[in-house]
Amino acid sequence: MADIRDTSLAQLVRDDVLRAITRGELEPGQRINEPDVASRLGVSRVPVREALRELASTGLVAARKHAGVFVRVLAPKEVADLYELRSVLDGHAGTRVAALPDKPRRALVKALQGWQAQMKAGAQRHDVQAYYRANLAFHWAIVEAADNEALSQTYRGIVQLLHLSRLKNLSRDAGMHASMAEHRHIVSAIAAGDAVRAQSLLAEHVTASHARLSDLLAADPS
Repeated sequence: MADIRDTSLAQLVRDDVLRAITRGELEPGQRINEPDVASRLGVSRVPVREALRELASTGLVAARKHAGVFVRVLAPKEVADLYELRSVLDGHAGTRVAALPDKPRRALVKALQGWQAQMKAGAQRHDVQAYYRANLAFHWAIVEAADNEALSQTYRGIVQLLHLSRLKNLSRDAGMHASMAEHRHIVSAIAAGDAVRAQSLLAEHVTASHARLSDLLAADPS
């Protein structure tokens, strides 16, 4: 029973720390204080350590000998590799959803248009974080509609890791207007059932997103 309790608590801690990372409350390079986490959640340090080991297996955090556990800082090559893989996954998802029967494809297009509206509203308010959240939801809707659990799990892990490369840049416009134009073309291809064009546009969009982020970092590496 104690093992079951610790496992359940470890999941609670994992989800809490994961939320803190994705919200930017724990920034890349920041040390995660085990006693503080345990005290805040009212648990022992055993499930905290288990949760951090699980997060380390995903690449989101890293343990340093005699120093503790830290939120990962991704090297530029790691980010480039992840974007390359994401472009393949997005493209494959685009192929699958553009080939959906009319009814589910129309439902997806309607959902995508809703996320487009939220992205536009965020851009008009110069609210990059709101835009980014809607952008993630737009792409996740496509991946979910592709109906491939292995794809979804792999995609989720990649996006979580790439989020680490975006945390310090969510207050700045990384080409929102260019990105919105790309999204419009993607939705048009899906609506038309053009699988080849949907695959190409999604893959190119991810590559362009990486290029915009790289340009932003090069202009202001702080």
